[in-house]
Amino acid sequence: MGGGAAVGLLVAWGLWPREYEANLRAAPGETPFNAFLKIARDGRVTVAVPQAEIGQGVYTSLPQILADELGADWRTVGVEPAPINPLYANQLLAEETIAGGLPSAFEGIGRWATQEYATRTALMLTGGSSSIRAFEPRLREAGAAARTLLLQAAAKRFGVDWQTLDTAGGMVTGGPRPIRFADIAGEAVDFTVPDDIPVRGGVDNRLVGQPLPRLDLPAKVDGSAQFAGDIRLHGMVYAAVRAGPIGDSRLAGVDRDAADKVSGVFAIFEHERWAAAAATNWWAANRAVEALAPAFTTPNPLADDARIERALTDALKAGDAAHSIARGEPDAVLESGDRYRAVYSAGVAANAPMEPLTATARFTGDRLEIWAPTQAPGLARAAAARAAGIGEGRVTLYPTLIGSGYGRKLETAAIEQAAVIAGHLKRPVQLTWSRVEETMQDSFRPPAAAEMVARMEGGRLMGWRARIAAPSAASQAIGRLTGRGGSGREAEGAAVDGAIPPYDVEALAVHHLPADTGLATGIWRSAAHSYTAFFTESFIDELARKAGMEPLSFRMQMLSGNPRLARCLSTAAAIGGWDGGTAGSALGLAAHSAWGSHVALLVEIAMRPDKRIKVNRAVAAVDCGRVINPEIVRQLVEGGIVYGIGGATGSPISFSAGLPSARGFGDLGLPLLADTPEITVEIVESEEDPGGVTELSVPVVAPAIANAFHALTGRRLRRLPLAA
Repeated sequence: MGGGAAVGLLVAWGLWPREYEANLRAAPGETPFNAFLKIARDGRVTVAVPQAEIGQGVYTSLPQILADELGADWRTVGVEPAPINPLYANQLLAEETIAGGLPSAFEGIGRWATQEYATRTALMLTGGSSSIRAFEPRLREAGAAARTLLLQAAAKRFGVDWQTLDTAGGMVTGGPRPIRFADIAGEAVDFTVPDDIPVRGGVDNRLVGQPLPRLDLPAKVDGSAQFAGDIRLHGMVYAAVRAGPIGDSRLAGVDRDAADKVSGVFAIFEHERWAAAAATNWWAANRAVEALAPAFTTPNPLADDARIERALTDALKAGDAAHSIARGEPDAVLESGDRYRAVYSAGVAANAPMEPLTATARFTGDRLEIWAPTQAPGLARAAAARAAGIGEGRVTLYPTLIGSGYGRKLETAAIEQAAVIAGHLKRPVQLTWSRVEETMQDSFRPPAAAEMVARMEGGRLMGWRARIAAPSAASQAIGRLTGRGGSGREAEGAAVDGAIPPYDVEALAVHHLPADTGLATGIWRSAAHSYTAFFTESFIDELARKAGMEPLSFRMQMLSGNPRLARCLSTAAAIGGWDGGTAGSALGLAAHSAWGSHVALLVEIAMRPDKRIKVNRAVAAVDCGRVINPEIVRQLVEGGIVYGIGGATGSPISFSAGLPSARGFGDLGLPLLADTPEITVEIVESEEDPGGVTELSVPVVAPAIANAFHALTGRRLRRLPLAA
């Protein structure tokens, strides 16, 4: 089919922020077409990806979108991280920040103003399962625009109308002979992109929807992929650091004499917030930090279990909520009949990434270079500049591949510390946090507690109220990232994300009650959804039992307004062999809608001899709209299930004197490879817009396990992590 036979992209292309020039660097022989695409004389097609690769596959799925619209040969497609530029701003995530009521620079300024702010500040962010949702339209437009230029160049050579030509497999087709993109790329950029850009038509030779191999895997398998810890610079030294207990801790003193005795030590640093050592190798630097035995003073009370519990309890007892979402008349409905009430809670959860925080810094004159894994390159660059006391224009940041840590790599502490140390030493420094430091200073998922109240009539929900006490973790994380601070005591919608049940309830209310726990909390994979879905889906299961109804049927009767989730539920139940969740069945269900997607999960559990819960089988059904790469979707859902199992059944983390009880992986009780259940993922076909998947399956794991535990034992577990 010729290009002119398809629908145009007039509006979207016309709204591109053209006042910003692309700064995509071209190597010799490469021709840039726009901010996202370069084509080389040797046939290589390079796509600039504005999102961080954390293992979620954006270095494949995003190029796949552009390459599909371009008509490229997948074997020739490569990827590189996009430079910091307003053209790569994640406007969608900024908009959703406003919708969540997050107190930040965005609050109250409106959708258009938010887009402008995000664009003008080059707000490049990876998070919120937003990569596909935010950049699918722009990448399609970039591919389609470049395709029209190639068609025009080929048409001039052939003396035909360019709209009669097509592309496939890296060739312009439909003329007297196929012609390679590489042979006309240099000529093509001299043509003009039409206002009405035709998209590719037909279903043949398409890349979207295909399980194409991941572009990042070969280098990761053969070891050539470069992570932050792989950076090696001439004259580089290695550094380790130790900070104080969580809170306003200040360095009081160190044992320099003991550290100086460690072989290989190059320098000792005393910062007001931390102590560090630099050495000829990292092992020596870390031994020196331990020998320093830094002492800290903290003027304010330190976090401990009693304070955390008291903060949540006091917040729940508070009268008026600081942030509320309501529809109908929940107070009147809930006061007019018998109510059912339950209290749930969730402890902190560690990010525990395989790769701890790390950064390499080098000063050349008055210019600073930073190599680091980051989900927010522009803000990370700004943090480095603040720490070094120089302007942002003097800082160059090279984002590296990220070794896990959804949300953890928003943190910039290691980047700031590396910049300070490199500035003092006047030589390159690679700082890597130890596993102990990473665990103790983790930006934990916040603890939370919920009072759930509902009224039923004839087996149907009539009213619903959720009062959720939790620190404002998103506010804290953004405060650290921007250098503006954040106490965690401000009300925010982000703290109750996912708390609105996906069921037909005419009268409902969701309240956030900020709790000052004294912890430094942050963004965990799926953020607040990880505990709000646990509260909601566990309570729904309780209500079904109270109504004397089978849990699947109870849910299905309330999903007339959410047919996509209903289909996921029925699919997971059918494939998983749902038996009604009768006593002793060991099966549990949970469902959730978020990030434009829908998921249902059935799990089968068993009890270990040590009384811990083991998940033997998990069946997930997912509707995430149009699928870009089904294999990546399955990988993300499977990974999210395993991640969720770790959060649901791992060891609880306690706090004393501002420090967590955990010191490493062994203290977290995470599932091992041998503990991984048999996982089945069914992708429900859909032509809806693509939704987010990276975090989608995490929230449903804990409630599904808790509901299965109730079916097996008759006991209801209302606290995370789940302990039999």
